[in-house]
Amino acid sequence: MTTAQRTGLVIDIDVRRDGFRVQAKFEAGREVVALFGPSGAGKTTTLSAIAGLVSPAQGTIAIGETTVFRKGGAGADVNVPARDRRVGYVFQNYALFPHITALKNVAYAYGRAPDAHGKAMRYLEMMGLADFTDRYPDELSGGQQQRVAIARALAREPRILLLDEPFTALDESLRRSLRKELRAICDGMNIPVVLVTHDLSEVLALADRVVVLEQGRVVTEGSPLDVLKRPGAETVSRLVGVENLFEGVVVAASQAEGVTTCDFGGLQMEIPYSPLPHGARVRVGLRAGDIILANPRPVGLSARNTLPGIVRTVARKGFEMEAVVDCGREVRVDLTPRAVESLGIMPGKNVWLVIKTNSCFLIE
Repeated sequence: MTTAQRTGLVIDIDVRRDGFRVQAKFEAGREVVALFGPSGAGKTTTLSAIAGLVSPAQGTIAIGETTVFRKGGAGADVNVPARDRRVGYVFQNYALFPHITALKNVAYAYGRAPDAHGKAMRYLEMMGLADFTDRYPDELSGGQQQRVAIARALAREPRILLLDEPFTALDESLRRSLRKELRAICDGMNIPVVLVTHDLSEVLALADRVVVLEQGRVVTEGSPLDVLKRPGAETVSRLVGVENLFEGVVVAASQAEGVTTCDFGGLQMEIPYSPLPHGARVRVGLRAGDIILANPRPVGLSARNTLPGIVRTVARKGFEMEAVVDCGREVRVDLTPRAVESLGIMPGKNVWLVIKTNSCFLIE
């Protein structure tokens, strides 16, 4: 069995467009794979290459048993036209035809095939739109338009489904309900699904695996929890809300104690042991929510890092509060409003930061 047969999608491409280069290499089984990264990372370009809307300068794309693109490698060049790749594509703006009804939008996937409307109706019913078949796109809500777009993509009986930021235009409550529906649909399809997003909640709600892109390159991949709980690249750290990123040098390392001590220009902390030499430059990430503020200094703790500091600012952050504490370096700390009140946290107050060693992680 070939890799493509085993996984459903194999992609290794080099795309060059308008001075921007995307080099993406990953595989997708019969699962939901999220392409995660900031705007301009190359996510949509990668999706377009899979669909056949963009031709890479070189590389290979295989869907199931079929190589749909090959250039610059062993064997003859291949570039299967987009219409023959059997790819279902849900665009960010849904790309519905405004001059035809929801039913005809879905039936368009069948061309002039017999009973096109009957087949399209089954997909609209599956998406809960049986009563909206004669509505035009501008007569439908954003959520209904999205359902029509998904129905049209599924009507192609695709070998792979591509979703480009499908929830961007929807409010949060509608996003949550539609994620559940979409996940259920994906589970029943038994084909690769590639989802483009820069929304962490979408990754956690929908993806079996995540591939992180920045500046046209894959920087890390793995299960969502593995990648997002212990981010190994600065891109991931920024995207998932690791508010504290420190640069410094190793000043000591003890395998027996399981710690490496780093100096971050006035702030010294112990992080999990890594066999790095004295003086090695490091970057370390620390989430604001993984830090405890105390006053007075706590005793009898297992946490190795207990640091004195002065509160510089306190500000609301959604339903939480964020304090900036000067410990030789500024450190951001998330707190509940009740904690701020009970501890009397305000600018100028002396506090202690309590940080577990395992809350600190090296960034590649």
